Amino acid sequence: MLLPILVRESLCCSKNSVLLTSSNIQTCIRGLQGEGARGFHSYAQWFLCRRVPSRLNTQIRGVKSRKSQTKQQEDEWRKRNKTVLTYIVAAGVGMIGMSYAAVPLYRLYCQASGLGGTAVAGHDAEQVETMTPVMDRIIKITFNADTHASMQWNFRPQQSEIYVVPGETALAFYRAKNPTDKPVIGISTYNVVPFEAGQYFNKIQCFCFEEQRLNPKEEVDMPVFFYIDPEFDEDPRMARVDTITLSYTFFEAKEGQKLPLPGYSPISLHS
Repeated sequence: MLLPILVRESLCCSKNSVLLTSSNIQTCIRGLQGEGARGFHSYAQWFLCRRVPSRLNTQIRGVKSRKSQTKQQEDEWRKRNKTVLTYIVAAGVGMIGMSYAAVPLYRLYCQASGLGGTAVAGHDAEQVETMTPVMDRIIKITFNADTHASMQWNFRPQQSEIYVVPGETALAFYRAKNPTDKPVIGISTYNVVPFEAGQYFNKIQCFCFEEQRLNPKEEVDMPVFFYIDPEFDEDPRMARVDTITLSYTFFEAKEGQKLPLPGYSPISLHS
């Protein structure tokens, strides 16, 4: 880069003096050094002015591009988070709704089919009147009572156990009390253990799946009128079953809520 400057200066020196003396040589060298430094400095400035801005522009464009990409990614993440949050909320609401509806729906299905130890509510009145008791097969029926955590009633069976035979009707009682200072409406579900015996446990009259309203400090007796189907004795799976447990659970219900029982037509105790 300094070669043209040195050549130009050397020519200049040769024009001024053909004979190069020591003083002329020193003056020429000092001129070359000064002009060379100035030429190098000016060339460096020109190079920086031509090269640096292009690099800076490239860097600035790169920074802007990265910022734009980062903003787009943030927008996408926000949209994805909103979508995921919407799905989570919808799933939570659906699970809560299913948890409330699952119990009564499952109980209705089990009651109609006898599945899961649920006693069959439907019955044939003519069969009740004409069925023949199996006197040599004695079965012990035990009773259990539970309440949901939110239910404030006192609920218990009036008897711990009774003995029946297949084909014979029996009557049992539960007692419920509302110890609070406000009216409480309850609704009950039930099941039978062992589960396989549920299809033979028939209820003629009971308080299950119907609203029971108790005023403050009120106490009532709730009857259960039932029988064991005579076919219980003919089922090989029931050969070793000599104890059946009837269990009720009370839940607090909203006023006006009813759970109909398909095929259920209660018979009066006096008929």
